[in-house]
Amino acid sequence: MSRAVHVLWDDGMTGYDFGSWHPMNPVRLRLTIDLIRAFGLHTLPELRVCAPKSATEADLALVHTDAYTAAVRAASLDPRIADGTFGFGTEDTPAFAGMHEVSALIAGASIAAAEAVWRGPEHPDGADHAINFAGGLHHAMPDAAAGFCIYNDPALAIARLLELGAERVAYVDIDVHHGDGVQRAFWDDPRVLTISLHESPRFLFPGTGFASEVGGPAAEGFAVNVALPPGIADAAWLRAFDAVVPPLLADFRPDVLVSQHGTDTHVDDPLAHLALSLDAQRTAHAALHALAHEHAGGRWIATGGGGYATVDVVPRSWTHLVAEAAGHAIEPTREVPLDWREEVRMLTRQAGPHRMTDGGTGDFRPFSTGYDPADRTDQSILATRRAVFPAHGLDPMFDL
Repeated sequence: MSRAVHVLWDDGMTGYDFGSWHPMNPVRLRLTIDLIRAFGLHTLPELRVCAPKSATEADLALVHTDAYTAAVRAASLDPRIADGTFGFGTEDTPAFAGMHEVSALIAGASIAAAEAVWRGPEHPDGADHAINFAGGLHHAMPDAAAGFCIYNDPALAIARLLELGAERVAYVDIDVHHGDGVQRAFWDDPRVLTISLHESPRFLFPGTGFASEVGGPAAEGFAVNVALPPGIADAAWLRAFDAVVPPLLADFRPDVLVSQHGTDTHVDDPLAHLALSLDAQRTAHAALHALAHEHAGGRWIATGGGGYATVDVVPRSWTHLVAEAAGHAIEPTREVPLDWREEVRMLTRQAGPHRMTDGGTGDFRPFSTGYDPADRTDQSILATRRAVFPAHGLDPMFDL
């Protein structure tokens, strides 16, 4: 299906480093690019690893205020001045030297992904799909950092697509946390459909993302939130995805699909309370790939996001994502290359995983088979469908 796939990567991205104690350890990025290479994906004729340019001041101004970017620059030179006023300099999002430079590099990668996909594969610098697994920093607000995020690269990619002439952009966020910064950026813009599936804000940061959050007066129904109960595993999560995402994308018919693939839905993630396997995440990657071809002419930009099981989960999940985008999906039973596992041991003193699976199946019972009013996941699904489906001319009960 895919003729050209760009992976945006620069070793400088590992400089996004809040400190050795912080859960967002940049070793997860190093291990991901090295696992991609260990499987030989970088040698595929369809795939190109591209070094991005940093986002410029004009680029950042597509989403962020001048006062905010000036504050990031100042704290980047002297982190001691950060006092939390602009969201950084906190325990969650500490300031660090070089913060602006590496954040702008990651933002520039998502903007470059948008430009490549908009050009298309017929252009020498174009692509069907583009991936920035260092990105997905979806909590950053126009005027503040939040939740480990300095610049909101998915929102910047969407804004760049609109600037280039896209009339409809769909954003699907499968991180365990609500994609609040992207929702905020396009709250009242009907050109952008934002869909976020996340653990209920009653239990998890950032405390937003209820089904009742549906968009501003000019865009009611274009912010879509599926707030899921803690503890659910593969079949329930995939049922929720299938009940909400495909019908909305079919109706919206986006010019481009942008997706965020945080891996912190995994059962082993230390910061959240869902119980997905790697295999469910792999199923979601494949579903979004197929939906991009079905409803967006194949134009697909995928970013990373959260994920704090840095050895066992993040590298395997995002390697599956890259392989899926390139049309060379890795069989789940494949053994993880020994050289990579040795690198894991040397860098982290941990034992690396042996196979590209957790043993899950990716199977689920579609919502169309019937609604269970006692099931917490079904309650969440129906709340979302009732909140937004009518704005798109869809019946919340149409396939039941």
